[in-house]
Amino acid sequence: MSSDTSLMQGSRAVTPPLTSPGSPRSPLSPGSLQLPVHRPRDRSPSPMRGYLIPSPLPTRRNRTCSATARASEGPVFTGVCKCFSRSKGHGFITPSDGGSDIFVHISDIEGEYVPVEGDEMSYKVCSIPPKHEKVQAVEVTITHLKLGTVHETWSGHIISS
Repeated sequence: MSSDTSLMQGSRAVTPPLTSPGSPRSPLSPGSLQLPVHRPRDRSPSPMRGYLIPSPLPTRRNRTCSATARASEGPVFTGVCKCFSRSKGHGFITPSDGGSDIFVHISDIEGEYVPVEGDEMSYKVCSIPPKHEKVQAVEVTITHLKLGTVHETWSGHIISS
C-alpha cells in the first residue's frame, strides 16, 4: 500500500494496471507516448530576413490620424539638411533656431528631390511614441537646393544645381 500509483477505493487500495491491453509497455513510460515531431516552420527565402528590424518610429504609413492632425495644425519650421541616406531611408535636419537635430524619415519628404547636405527645408514636427519626449520632422519640403551640388530625383535622374 505504500506504492505511489495506488488509489484508495472505499477501504481497499487499488493499483492501476501498468500496461494497457495489447500494449507491451507501460502507458506511463515516455517511450510509449507519441509526441508530434517538431519541424522548423518554412519561411520565405527573403534575402533581408534577419536584417530588417521593425521600426518604432511613426512613418506616414503607420502614424495615427490624430498624430497626423496635430502635426498638420502645428507651426512650420525651417532648417538645413545635416545628412540624409537614401539607402537607410532617414536623415537629420539642423533647425534654423539652433535646437538639437531632428530626425526625418523618407516617407515624410514631399517633392521630387532626395535631400542633400546643405539643402534648406521647411517642416512640421510630430512627437515620437512611446514617451513622446523626442520629435521628428513631417511634411518636409526642400525650399532651396544647395548650389553647386548634384541632386537626384526619387526616380533616379541626376540633376546638378
